[in-house]
Amino acid sequence: QVQLVESGGGLVEAGGSLRLSCAASASIFSINVMGWYRQAPGKQRELVARISTGGMTNVADSVKGRFTISRDNAKSTVYLQMNSLKPDDTATYYCNTAPLYKFTWGRGTQVTVSS
Repeated sequence: QVQLVESGGGLVEAGGSLRLSCAASASIFSINVMGWYRQAPGKQRELVARISTGGMTNVADSVKGRFTISRDNAKSTVYLQMNSLKPDDTATYYCNTAPLYKFTWGRGTQVTVSS
């Protein structure tokens, strides 16, 4: 069974930083593009960043220049470094394959940015 476990969220003031981690089952990690998604209350889930198995990245315009995605294939873990956080970044953050999710969503990790 594939598992996706997100961590690292929290409450931070605007302008602050957080680093999210997602540990995935090794069986799926090494062969898939991985992505970070987020869902704010009342809004649809959106893909904010993705990274290929070889390390090529793509980030949404809304977070470009502030968020960086990376992966450690040996640890089957994908990271999201979030800097210059804004209240609009408040959401629950999830990881999954990208650009289409293939697996059951994990619990996510809550990020709350206060103004």
